[in-house]
Amino acid sequence: MLLLAVDTSTSAVTAGVVEFGGTEPASIRELARRLTVSSRAHAEVLTPQILECLAEAGYKPTDLDGVVVGTGPGPFTGLRVGMATAAAFGDALGIPVYGVCSLDAIAQAVATDRELLVVTDARRREVYWARYKAGRRVDGPAVCKPADLDVGSAQIIAGAAEHVDYFDLPVEPTESPSPVGLVGAAAAQLTAGATPDPLVPLYLRRPDAVAAAGRKK
Repeated sequence: MLLLAVDTSTSAVTAGVVEFGGTEPASIRELARRLTVSSRAHAEVLTPQILECLAEAGYKPTDLDGVVVGTGPGPFTGLRVGMATAAAFGDALGIPVYGVCSLDAIAQAVATDRELLVVTDARRREVYWARYKAGRRVDGPAVCKPADLDVGSAQIIAGAAEHVDYFDLPVEPTESPSPVGLVGAAAAQLTAGATPDPLVPLYLRRPDAVAAAGRKK
């Protein structure tokens, strides 16, 4: 199965072409990848990156069997670029689009039996986070200030380089979702062959706009 994998939930704009042959890690093979770190250029670089990956792998868009996209958590503007692009490819090609939690994709890339904490930048001096045991999410995703995050029994941490240092845990050098990690997070859905659920973004944010307080008389 030939898959396009994209994620724009972080400042890393990621696209890749992946061959999926089963749920075992060795059966998920990356054929091409492009990554651009920019918090403001998601819309400009994502589609060119996708086309470059397809050309490098020697395939055309019509060769794709499906799309996997990170659904966050992430900031609204960046996140919707990846999800809208994935949905557009799926609609134009008549292929399924599978949404996965972007934190799950990071966790997939960390080969460990120890409990893992994944954190990414939520801005406003906060982090998005989730905890994992044996590759399965056991808590989160959620958003909070680093000082308010209970690491529980986590033994290692992965995620945004500028945020992992807030926590006294050994660091795994996986900062953003990779194409293989995204496909790995969707492996159960892909193997089942079921119709994917509609894409739902994980914003996890309190609203920016709040009702104005009543004027004092």
